[in-house]
Amino acid sequence: MRIDEDDGSSGSLLERGVRRLEWARDHMPVLAGVRERLIREGTLMGVRIGMALHVEAKTGMLALSLEEAGAQVSLASCNPLSTDDSVSVALREHFGLATYACRGETEEDYYSHLNSVLDLAPQVAVDDGGDLVTLLHTTRTDLLDGVWGGCEETTTGIVRLKAMEKDGALKYPVIDVNDAKMKHLFDNRYGTGQSTLEGIMVGTNLLLAGRRMVVAGYGWCGRGIAMRAKGMGARVTVTEVDPVRAIEALLDGMDVAPMDEAIAEADFLVTVTGCSGVVRPEHFRVAKDGIVVASAGHFDIELGLAGLADIAEEERQVRDDVTRYVLADGRRIDVLAQGRLVNLAVGQGHPVEIMDMSFAIQALAVEHIVKNRDTLAPGVHPVPRAIDEMVAWAALEANGVDVDRLTDAQCAYLASWKEGT
Repeated sequence: MRIDEDDGSSGSLLERGVRRLEWARDHMPVLAGVRERLIREGTLMGVRIGMALHVEAKTGMLALSLEEAGAQVSLASCNPLSTDDSVSVALREHFGLATYACRGETEEDYYSHLNSVLDLAPQVAVDDGGDLVTLLHTTRTDLLDGVWGGCEETTTGIVRLKAMEKDGALKYPVIDVNDAKMKHLFDNRYGTGQSTLEGIMVGTNLLLAGRRMVVAGYGWCGRGIAMRAKGMGARVTVTEVDPVRAIEALLDGMDVAPMDEAIAEADFLVTVTGCSGVVRPEHFRVAKDGIVVASAGHFDIELGLAGLADIAEEERQVRDDVTRYVLADGRRIDVLAQGRLVNLAVGQGHPVEIMDMSFAIQALAVEHIVKNRDTLAPGVHPVPRAIDEMVAWAALEANGVDVDRLTDAQCAYLASWKEGT
């Protein structure tokens, strides 16, 4: 049952949210191991942590894990349509976590909730997309001196942070969680791949096999979507601006074409670029009749919906999460979730096991900031290799998998340059 199909009573939402959080807890063994150690060592005791993340069950378990480890945590959403209301209610009413989030927030409410998180005067800011960081550097600069550091979860946020760093505007250290190997190789690829297709299928109930799907962008997220769509029998075309990624897509067995050609044949189109204006009016004008359009990028700027509305003769809701735009010649363009992040606005987000690894990285990155707050300089910092490997070993153990270790002789060979043919 979808959240917005609930009878609306707080009690039913509360019960469902508690069940979803308990389900997530049962399937996040890597985070559990990190949580138990943090509780035992007390590293986060009394630390104030402000978070802006997609408020759903896996995120809830990260927030609760940090709180159980002794931190004072405040949580808001990082996207107006990505909140699971049942989880938000359960976090607030059952677990007593300061949570400011609801599905379908207005822009005013969205920023009010972010500011409520900042009212905690966080020492660590955990962000997804960069809006919390931006507020701290614009309207809430009075809090900057008290911020030890932060973490950023997604590609879009890292793009913004690196632009800030280049301009000399970033005033505290931020850990680039997005580019940790144990995050982007799995979360971005397998998590986005599966959850995006889930969102499209839940939103439309249409068949993917044999249909043409265009994936705009072939970064790690785009790779995942294209791979999963191809595996379900879709014929996949990739659009790209990076020639290296375009060749990679071609050699991975995908068709490659510019947007104006690709969209004319597309039954489905998904943007996943982190950039604005990927699909513009000139593209919509040549789109195939009945095309389903969605975004798996963080913000709703990838699809030029204002431009689409300008050239459409009619706009109406045809399913819970589908808005139909009808052009002057009668062609129909169906947009999912108002161009918002389809895997969370319609689906349930990434699989639990994927977020177990990603949020273990987040928790360990928070610990790293706390322990190294006096030595980390302002700027964007990579996740230390030791954290990546710690999570990888824990994930292997959780899956009942062991691997070989190098022998002493092998280690000596790899450390030497003298042995050759």
